[in-house]
Amino acid sequence: MTAADKTIEHAMSLVAQSRGLRERALERRRELQRRAEQVTTKPLYILKKNGGRQLSLRLDS
Repeated sequence: MTAADKTIEHAMSLVAQSRGLRERALERRRELQRRAEQVTTKPLYILKKNGGRQLSLRLDS
């Protein structure tokens, strides 16, 4: 194996390592985004406060 072949092989391994790091970082960002969306989304149901009584709003005053 010549020095050029070794250099090319080394460069290809660095490219593969870099790609792996990028893919892991992208997956981590996606997971963090998914978790953030879960935390910030509104619930599908809203519990009624005050026993379900409707409060009157005096808008004419």
